Amino acid sequence: MKISVLIPAYNEENCVGATADALVRAMDAVCAGGGREYEIIFSNDGSSDNTLAIVKNKAVEYPGKIRAVTSPVNRGKGAAVRRAVLASEGDAAVFTDCDLAYGTEVIGEALGIMETSGADLVIGSRALHPEGYEGYTGLRKVASKAFKKLLALRAGFKLTDSQCGFKVMKGDVARDLFGNSVTDGWSFDFEILMLAGKRGYTIREMPVKVLTHRESRIRVFRDSIRMSRDVGRIKKRIGSLPEKGNSRGDIPAGDAQA
Repeated sequence: MKISVLIPAYNEENCVGATADALVRAMDAVCAGGGREYEIIFSNDGSSDNTLAIVKNKAVEYPGKIRAVTSPVNRGKGAAVRRAVLASEGDAAVFTDCDLAYGTEVIGEALGIMETSGADLVIGSRALHPEGYEGYTGLRKVASKAFKKLLALRAGFKLTDSQCGFKVMKGDVARDLFGNSVTDGWSFDFEILMLAGKRGYTIREMPVKVLTHRESRIRVFRDSIRMSRDVGRIKKRIGSLPEKGNSRGDIPAGDAQA
């Protein structure tokens, strides 16, 4: 079994090196004992700092374990994750944020849930953990709850935390879903989960807690309006798609592997 760990990165020079080190240690432990191997793919989303250079140095330090895919321009988190997924080779695809907000132990836990349950997707949920939002500012808590309410009202969405940055999928499932996705921005999680429902894939949620906090890049008022618009567009587009059929998309034009 090969595991692909996928990390979107935009101007992450302050943490990307430490993240690479932590992921190699974690994945060495997950794959200890044989039967598993892994790759770590950083998806550089047009960073203007030293993010890509640091990743390339780490790829030399850990040969065969780390590589990068990159876009010459910043396109958004959804585009960055899609780029990494479509370049991946794993039987399982794990994606999480570059600051490892949920730690690394959740990777092994989620893989175990996927293997024992047979689920196609295992997604983290802060709402299911008693301390899932511990350390969040009041504004971020309100924003998160407001977005979940929006999803429930506009799309009849039942999952408890679509926007959690930690998700694990079967590799072929991830490549199918992202190969059929078009959302480049923050609403990509919602699109992927709506597509998964349309495809008939099974989803399991697991409780997660945020361990690393940093200032959010989401601007609540502006991005809430954008997400509301995206939800309507995504729901309409997915409603028109066939329920079955797989396609592996190509890496978007203009992107490259490094």
